[in-house]
Amino acid sequence: MSFHPNDLARRARTASWALTALFAVLLGAFFRTQIVQNSRYALQSEENRLREVPLPAPRGIIYDRHNQIIAENVPGYSVSLLSPTADSLRASLQRLATIIPLSQDEIELAVRRYKRAPNRPTVVLSDASFDVVSVLEERRIEFPGLIIQSAPKRYYPDGPVVASFVGYVGEITESELASPAYRGYKAGQQIGKGGLEKEYEDSLRGKEGVRFVEVDARGRVVREAGARQDLLPQAGPPLYTNIDLDLQRYVASIFGDSLQGGAIALDPKTGGVLALYSAPSYDPNRFIGGIPSDLWKQLTTDPRRPLYNKVIQGRYPPGSTWKLATATIALEDGLVSLDDKMPVPCTGGFQFGNRYFRCWDPHGHGNITLARAIEVSCDVYFYQLGLKLGLSRLVAGGIKLGSRDRSGIDLPDESRPLFPYADVEDYYDKRYGKRGWSQAVVLNLAIGQGENTQTIANMGRFYTALATDGTAATPEIARRAPQRTRLFKLTDEQMRGIRDAMAGVVSSGTARSAALKGVVLAGKTGTAQNPQDPTRDHAWFVGFAPEDDPKIVVAVMLEFGGHGTRAARIASKIIEAYLKVAPTELLNTDG
Repeated sequence: MSFHPNDLARRARTASWALTALFAVLLGAFFRTQIVQNSRYALQSEENRLREVPLPAPRGIIYDRHNQIIAENVPGYSVSLLSPTADSLRASLQRLATIIPLSQDEIELAVRRYKRAPNRPTVVLSDASFDVVSVLEERRIEFPGLIIQSAPKRYYPDGPVVASFVGYVGEITESELASPAYRGYKAGQQIGKGGLEKEYEDSLRGKEGVRFVEVDARGRVVREAGARQDLLPQAGPPLYTNIDLDLQRYVASIFGDSLQGGAIALDPKTGGVLALYSAPSYDPNRFIGGIPSDLWKQLTTDPRRPLYNKVIQGRYPPGSTWKLATATIALEDGLVSLDDKMPVPCTGGFQFGNRYFRCWDPHGHGNITLARAIEVSCDVYFYQLGLKLGLSRLVAGGIKLGSRDRSGIDLPDESRPLFPYADVEDYYDKRYGKRGWSQAVVLNLAIGQGENTQTIANMGRFYTALATDGTAATPEIARRAPQRTRLFKLTDEQMRGIRDAMAGVVSSGTARSAALKGVVLAGKTGTAQNPQDPTRDHAWFVGFAPEDDPKIVVAVMLEFGGHGTRAARIASKIIEAYLKVAPTELLNTDG
């Protein structure tokens, strides 16, 4: 086939224009890629070539009031893997398990971490021992995606002594990652799991840094250093507390391994928590890097409940320590004075309707005043005082004193005390049915039994009001501006009288065995019936010293401790240690 010369020329021109247009498009694309969008594609190339390796930030150091360390950071090691897919990661972990101790549960946990954050190195061991690291370094060539790095490890020098308030740290869980409270956190990160670590997580955590490693197309690490400038982590700021670590250690030593219960020591003017201990305790250092399953089972099945903070979570009938609340309500309402006597003398019990309510002392206390009733803890006197107040007024007064409120201590998971609400008829109708109760409930309520359970922290808070001017100090572990709340208003004479009566509890009443030489200790014992086991009473004592200018308030509760004098002797020793009075032998007489 032949073409006319003109057709050939026309076709040549068309082809020439087409090629010119094609080259123009290609040049434009090259210009856009290389010049206009250079930074975008350069970044994409960098992201394909580089992987971010998080650098954990050291958590803020926690100090006591004398700048002794409660929680710090020590060098540790973490082991992570870079993998292109979950299947590849699982295969690497299976091979890794032949070299180091790695359970199937740990493998599955690592795979779940990968799925939550596939672009980050997957943490395999957050707290690897030096021996494990040494073995892995020797065989690093077998695991191209392996990353071993130094990481700050939380450490509590006093371990079980401080666990009750400091808490511990652990890996963030899937449910926590889904919570708005932890927005911005990533899988594998460590967070506060209890105590101060959790309460002040936002400040203690610091700011995570980043280092960059270079990888090939298969995600294998080809260069660990110098790929790009690292972003160094920023340590969390220190947290200064009101804790007296020496006193805290002393409290822990008193409880030892045999006693169950808790104690809190407060500065009555500021609410500063000087010591807080729940017995038995646990070692938070053993939780770092993950809690061993056998340890967790041991702690959660222990009937003494070491993980349960008895100071802020335990709710116990306050017993006779609550008689000061009954007395305060009656004094403020003007129903009695400290010199008033009740119509019926104490002969060992009190008849009300068809029931006989016993006094703790079967021999009775005779015809005594309110002041003396506080000293000897006469139940019969307070039965009658409760009836004089009436149920509604007694409940309303208890609510005003904070018997339905948390203490407000700066620790998470504090329990709310149990106490009737203002509409008492509705409360008791719902609890016992419309005809299932009588006004006799006021007798039990007046002596700290019945529908009244309080936390140790809340009873300590109430007694800071008795130690000052009727304003209660909110317990504060971290150093913050003191917060005070007016609970009641008594005259100076009434305040002196009630403190003198509390001093009489120790000098000549139910806590004579807790008396100290050279210091006037004021307080109140309590022997509270245990609803779970009526044969094993709880022992209480809440008090302060010196009486004329209180420097410390201590609340002690012993589970199944029997008579309150036992708790009083422990509280007395704590107060003696804090005030640093000359060591003396406690008097041997029992109240």
